[in-house]
Amino acid sequence: MRTETIDHSQLTQQSLTDFDSAKIDATTMEELQNVGSDKWTRYAGCIGAFIAEMDYGLAPCVTNAIKEASDHNRLGYIPDPWKKRVASSCAAWQQRYGWDVNPACIRPVPDVLEAFEIFLREIVGSGNSVVVPTPAYMPFLSVPQLYGVKLLEIPMIREATETVTEGAWSFDFDAIEQAFADGCHAFVLCNPHNPIGKVLTRDEMLKLSDLAAKYDVRIFSDEIHAPFAYGQNRHVPFASINGQTAMQAFTSTSASKSFNIPGTKCAQVILTNPNDYEMWMQRAQWSEHQTATIGAIATTAAYEGGAAWFEGVLHYIQRNIALVNTEMSTRFSHVGYIKPEGTYIAWLDFSPLHLDDPASYFLKKANVALTDGRECGTVGAGCVRMNFAMPYPLLEECFNRMFNALHADGII
Repeated sequence: MRTETIDHSQLTQQSLTDFDSAKIDATTMEELQNVGSDKWTRYAGCIGAFIAEMDYGLAPCVTNAIKEASDHNRLGYIPDPWKKRVASSCAAWQQRYGWDVNPACIRPVPDVLEAFEIFLREIVGSGNSVVVPTPAYMPFLSVPQLYGVKLLEIPMIREATETVTEGAWSFDFDAIEQAFADGCHAFVLCNPHNPIGKVLTRDEMLKLSDLAAKYDVRIFSDEIHAPFAYGQNRHVPFASINGQTAMQAFTSTSASKSFNIPGTKCAQVILTNPNDYEMWMQRAQWSEHQTATIGAIATTAAYEGGAAWFEGVLHYIQRNIALVNTEMSTRFSHVGYIKPEGTYIAWLDFSPLHLDDPASYFLKKANVALTDGRECGTVGAGCVRMNFAMPYPLLEECFNRMFNALHADGII
């Protein structure tokens, strides 16, 4: 296989990397439904704000790479040269966060959930437990039971202020330490955090690491939303902090969220603990075979040539965040909300309005599809998870529909 024929560095010219915000603004619901994604077809006629993927198309470098691969029949099982190419491009991308990671410890895997399943099966083990801070990404709560692992939900602490869009989320370190002291030896770290949008500080992660060291705890670090950090917030890979965190971490990431390619099935595990690498090569390497070659090609194109396009995405999303903040501080000021520091997801608490099931309410009354907060943990009753990475005019329409439904029923 001649991977050298695809020079993604040549796809970074201005004509190929511009993010066309005007084109995104003009995108209609009908056009998105015609694409055929689950997000826009599961609930016909509804604005899709539940599945965590963006509606911004593909970076030109990714489109070109996929077309070139198809033209040259590069759709067989993933070969070693493409595994190495994924590893080297992923390692180079990590330098955005100040992490000089060795590509030799990076392995391909179909998706982050596959990596999580391997963590549960091979590192946690049946009969043991795992701490998951909540609200949480839904599969982190449902998948452990498939491997006989007990789930320990520990609610995040919400530090509210008088300003609706301010405030902060923090770990309940006392409860976490008690779970560790009681014999739990595994923790799920999602940073930036889905669904609350928190970006952890280095100090917070060091505190978690010290507790993990005290009680011999391993950390599954989901860093799939790493590129989405706003303002003064900066993503710090957990394993990159020091030697202790590197040994504790089992890291997984992917270009899927940043470049709209989840269906191509190629994520990465970063195995900074040598014992994990040995385990992987002995008992988990089969997962690499399930990784899609087209995903490796798309991922490599994204990491190597998509940075400029992605900067356009970030600019567009921050415009959307400004709209969310405005809505939550005006028409929806009675709804619980903390401005996300990262991701493109908002956590909205409608319990002050006495809506027990806001997801069902808005689906029926406003034709807006949101994630039921209860799927994110028991703490999510009365809440919804909202994906705001859609065209700006559709986001405006989304809030209008929700407000009009609430106003018509005399709720606000």
